[in-house]
Amino acid sequence: MTLDLFPDAAVSRPDAREALGPAAFVLRGFALSAADDVLAALPAVERCSPFRRLVTPGGYTMSVATTNCGRLGWVSDRSGYRYSPTDPATGGPWPAMPPVFSRLAQDAAGAAGFEAFEPDACLVNRYQPGTRLSLHQDRDERDLGAPIVSVSLGMPAVFQFGGLARGDKVERVPLAHGDVVVWGGVDRLRFHGVLPLKDRPHPLLGSVRLNLTFRKAG
Repeated sequence: MTLDLFPDAAVSRPDAREALGPAAFVLRGFALSAADDVLAALPAVERCSPFRRLVTPGGYTMSVATTNCGRLGWVSDRSGYRYSPTDPATGGPWPAMPPVFSRLAQDAAGAAGFEAFEPDACLVNRYQPGTRLSLHQDRDERDLGAPIVSVSLGMPAVFQFGGLARGDKVERVPLAHGDVVVWGGVDRLRFHGVLPLKDRPHPLLGSVRLNLTFRKAG
């Protein structure tokens, strides 16, 4: 299969939609038209809530750096995974979600067949060469009926999309700058992750990949 044989050959083709499951899709190049505005809005989010590397309940420090915006933010520490209305690092609320963020998330969800998506949480992950994200399910949200919208910017990555059990077969999906993955419905609880990033600098972001994950958490 092409996706497995050539994991680094991802080329965004605007408006191309690839099915990963009955209710899971890759929208190739969907975020390209909004990418500049998204990147321009990100520094204000970072100034309010700087990137940090979270600790898992097991005591491990995550390799990716994270921040959040929106009404709720995803956090992790020795007490568990959860959503919080306040940033533990600052004690204040998370920065508001920039309108360009929410518009992109809603438009992508609609293009995948999920109308009226209203995200209240955006987790921003910053990857550098060698960082990865282990296979996991997104199940900390109260509303599991809403989809997940994941936007890739910067360096290419290989997204892993598995089944409903950790041991199910995993598909390797190459993602490039501007690609968006949307999944929900029967695919909502499928395991997913990111393989360790190779150092293939992006012309604008260099050796950095940014991933914006939008959810309806509350």
